[in-house]
Parts: sequence; structure tokens; C-alpha cells
Amino acid sequence: MRAMVLGAAREPMRLADVPVPVLIPGHILLKVAACGICRTDLHIIDGELDSPVLPLIPGHQIVGRVVGVGEGVNPALVGSRMGVPWLGGSCGACIYCREGRENLCDNAQYTGYTLNGGFAEYARADLRFCFPIPDDFPDLQAAPLLCAGLIGYRAYTMTGAAHRIGFFGFGAAAHILAQVARHDHREVYSFARRGDDASREFAMKMGAVWAGYSDEPPPIPLDAAIIFAPAGELVPAALKAVRKGGVVVCAGIHMSDIPSFSYSLLWGERVVRSVANLTRRDGEEFLRIAPHVPIRTEVTSYPLERANEALADLRAGNFKGAAVIVP
Repeated sequence: MRAMVLGAAREPMRLADVPVPVLIPGHILLKVAACGICRTDLHIIDGELDSPVLPLIPGHQIVGRVVGVGEGVNPALVGSRMGVPWLGGSCGACIYCREGRENLCDNAQYTGYTLNGGFAEYARADLRFCFPIPDDFPDLQAAPLLCAGLIGYRAYTMTGAAHRIGFFGFGAAAHILAQVARHDHREVYSFARRGDDASREFAMKMGAVWAGYSDEPPPIPLDAAIIFAPAGELVPAALKAVRKGGVVVCAGIHMSDIPSFSYSLLWGERVVRSVANLTRRDGEEFLRIAPHVPIRTEVTSYPLERANEALADLRAGNFKGAAVIVP
């Protein structure tokens, strides 16, 4: 099969012919229809996430058709459409797994990081960590739901009953969660880098009630904020934007260093917290909700051999919404 292979950090992926994955018990083989790209892929390629299993096929928002099943899997699944997320497996026995927090498992496996992912014509996945894709979503529109949507949704739930929510960075996750917030009758306030008028316009198009810059205050104190951009300097900016008792959720897997800030920004029972990975429960809940919103993902597609270009465009902000690789 054709696949984009990462041989070493800080090098471009290369298009290669590699063997189709061999099925093992409990796993399925998918013919990949689409695989979303994600800023996490950039962090892996840039060496900011420093424990990938190399050589590696990246990609962790996979939508495909089941073409083979391993021992212990019902053969009737062949032909069905499934989605593969970032969390590819967990130990099932540690304190975190027993508490239903498998996202914190120290022995978890991750698609496109410790397991080969979906920048390829075929992919293998543990059926226990896959999700049936709702019929409402074509392949390209479904792919961004599997990370931007799922982990974004986990971050969204961390804001509790917040009515006014700030989104710092308005990309793939934010454009999905803005639709969920609007469906829940909440208000979204979007913050972009100064001069990024395209992001501000996109945020308003997706239902934000206000779109400004990250170095300016919102028109009214917010109940919560979610930071999607991997910029540590946004943490004090978000704390300034939320009222007493508000929460700031850091939604990325990697962030630059957070600068020191006055305790007065945190005082008043404000909270700063991170979101790590996702649980299968997050996926089940979000994919049940998505058709009722209904979520509509804005997608730019790239053929497999242009995956490096797609990631460069993500880094440069050359598209709005999400991008998807089509093998």
C-alpha cells in the first residue's frame, strides 16, 4: 500500500510502498477513505512530542470501511464504516482505567504516534477503541470529528454550565465546538492573533457573537475560556478575560511555556486546567450529539502525496476549518 512515512523528527514525511498491516486478534483492517490532519501531527513531526515509534505512519482521525477482521471480531462488521481516534488502546487495569479515566493511562497507545495511523491506504485498529460513524456525515466531513471534535468536546464539557465561553484560536476544533455551543444556547467569543481578520470573519460565520484579538478584552467578562492555540502566553490573557470563579481550559497536547503572571489573575477562585486525550465515553456522547446539532465541518482536502503540503498549510493558517487527507 502507499503511505506517508515519518522517518525522523523535523524531517518531511516520504511517500513509500509498505506492507498492508497484518491482522491480529481483536483488531480490524480498514480501507482508509479519509484521515483528518491535526496540530498534534505537527507537534510529532516537529519533535515537540518526543516519543513516537519511528518509522511512523501519522494520522489519527481515520474514517474507513472494514475490509478484514482479526480473531474474535464478528465477520459481519466487514463493509461497515468505522472511525479511529487518537486513543488507540489502554491497559484496562491501572487506577486510571478502573476509574473510567483511560485517557490518563500511563500505558495507553496512540494512533499515529505509537501506532501506525491513517496517512495510508489501509490502517489497522483495535475495535474496542473505534466508533461507528453516523450516516449523516460523509467521509470527509466525519474525519475532523474524531479529534478536533472529540477532544474539543471533552474541553467543552470542562467549562461546566458556562454561558459565555471564549475560544482562543479558531481552527478545526473551535469551528466544530462553536456549533455545539450555539445549539446549547451559549455564547462564543472568539480571540485571534492581531491582524488575523480571516479567522475573525470565520468565527462570526460559525456563530460567534464577538470576534476580537487575543490582546484585547472581551466586551463582557466571560464564564470560561478554551485555549486551542499552543501558545502559553494565552493563559494569562484568558485569565484576564474570565470572571471570578471562571475556568480556563488548555485543550492542546502541547503548549509553549506559560509566562509568569500576577497571582491576582488567578485569585477569585479562577481555575486553569488541561485536557488530556479522550475517553471512549467522550466519543460515544459526542457522536450521538453531532447529528442533532447538526455539526457541519468545513473541510479542505488533499491527496495522500500532498500530506506535507497540508501540514505546512495548517502551520501557516492557509485554510479555515479542518483539512483532510484522501488516500
